[in-house]
Amino acid sequence: MILFINACVRKDSRTRRLADALLSEWNEPVTELRLADIDFPVTSEDYLSRRDRLTAAEKFSDPMFDWANQFAAADRIVIAAPHWDLSFPASLKQYIEHINVVGITFIYTPEGIPQGLCRAKELYYVSTAGGNYVPEEYGFGYVEALARNFYGIPVVKKIQAAGLDIDGADPEQILKETMEQIREEQNRQKGDADDVVCLADGAGSSV
Repeated sequence: MILFINACVRKDSRTRRLADALLSEWNEPVTELRLADIDFPVTSEDYLSRRDRLTAAEKFSDPMFDWANQFAAADRIVIAAPHWDLSFPASLKQYIEHINVVGITFIYTPEGIPQGLCRAKELYYVSTAGGNYVPEEYGFGYVEALARNFYGIPVVKKIQAAGLDIDGADPEQILKETMEQIREEQNRQKGDADDVVCLADGAGSSV
């Protein structure tokens, strides 16, 4: 199952268009979670106390952990998040706070190091930006650090179209070129996978 975490807000979101182009390359079921439609619980002291009690008792089937369980069980993850104010929409941070659950998406080793429990081997971070100043530290870099170091997802890739709103830019052409790059990269990966299958089929054969 592909988990599509949609942090886009606008109905005509350019980030969503890029994400759709990526998702269309895979013939797999997609579960979309549209964050703008979710009324996240306030992370209050009462909320945290209840979560601590449930995790201590390992009651991970509680509805409080539905998003974390869904994330941990996904085979592949796509996050669509426009670049806002050097980061991403606040709803994505709220979502992350709800999936960071010890015992579901990660555990701590005796040395205090996080160890991932998630099934996914790949996470794609899809984004667009109006300008060309797009530092990674608080956007993609933050998600990448969580994915690799907490969730145990080894492959984290960024797909981005930037400079869309600069004077003189052709945003449709930029998006078109980015979509073509998506297709080319996915075709290359499919070709590499086919090569592996062919090698496996021919293993041990004599010439």
